Amino acid sequence: MYIALIAAIYIGFAVADGRTKIIAVETTVAAAFVALAAVGVTGSAWLLIVGYAAHGAKDLWQHRTQFVAGTRWWPPFCASVDFLVAAVLAVEVAYGMTFH
Repeated sequence: MYIALIAAIYIGFAVADGRTKIIAVETTVAAAFVALAAVGVTGSAWLLIVGYAAHGAKDLWQHRTQFVAGTRWWPPFCASVDFLVAAVLAVEVAYGMTFH
């Protein structure tokens, strides 16, 4: 799913930031979202919903703290997309719709 790609974008922002600690943290967080996406694709779709919602929450935290420098505009945009995707998937899963 796209959640893995979305999470990986922060690695690029971290590299642009240049601080080793930021790169390490964002790479670890992105790896966790990749793992969650892999399990969600092969397991319960609810894991994908949780993943998108969690990434949206991470975006809001990022926006509030400015943990990674130079991302002022990105986190609110990404959080909006994450929460919208989570909501649409939740409706689809709850009503038994299939998505491929």
